[in-house]
Amino acid sequence: MAFSRSSSISFFILALFALFINPTISSRVSSFIQLPVSTVESRPSVASYCEGWRLAVETNNAGSWTVVPSKCVSSLETYYNRGQFDKDYNVVANYALSYAKTIQLAGDGKDAWVFDVDETLLSNLEYYAANGYGSVPYNSKKFNDWVLQGTAPGFDASLKLFKGLKKLGFTIILLTGRDEVQRSITTQNLLDAGYSGWEYLLLRDHKDQGKAAAQYKSERRLEMIKKGYKIHGNTGDQWSDLQGFAVADRSFKVPNPMYFIA
Repeated sequence: MAFSRSSSISFFILALFALFINPTISSRVSSFIQLPVSTVESRPSVASYCEGWRLAVETNNAGSWTVVPSKCVSSLETYYNRGQFDKDYNVVANYALSYAKTIQLAGDGKDAWVFDVDETLLSNLEYYAANGYGSVPYNSKKFNDWVLQGTAPGFDASLKLFKGLKKLGFTIILLTGRDEVQRSITTQNLLDAGYSGWEYLLLRDHKDQGKAAAQYKSERRLEMIKKGYKIHGNTGDQWSDLQGFAVADRSFKVPNPMYFIA
């Protein structure tokens, strides 16, 4: 007996329906129609981990940390030596300068911009490159010896921002965690690196010793505000340069994945 075309289609549909409702049949063919599934998750490469780690510390999601993971030293060396750090800093500097151009200055010399010094205006990369890119604990004596050499270069991006702000008419205030006894060498190093014409260079004196960076810098900014300065902008490499009280209208964090200061 011959089946019509419509009968053949109906038979096929009924057979397929039976396959799905019959668990015995379904279980026999399940291995045939399932795609293979790997039970082993792929592990991220060291490079990917270190890029993620660097993003976490820059966005302040890593919290307080002490040293760079040893497996990320090579990644940081590449980050600095192949130019990505300079590109990242330049992006921040461009945003800061664009923002500064939108501000209507009063013209009374009280429109201020605050800069940190180390890793913001002066680069200590030579020191950190010789000391594991931050993967070894901080040694205050060794770092102080480096500071006293007075040879830290400036950053191209920070020089551009510094000079651009001066040209716009901002008063520049430098606020650093360095000690007052380092004033002379710090001043000369800044001048040698191409900076000039700042109004204040604020360093830690005896009353500031032992204070957390955020507290010390907040207090010194407040002193400037009490003198009548309007702090429109603040640029630093640490969150403690920017946070606290008496903060700027807008702050700009520049990259520094080599160390953390609370």
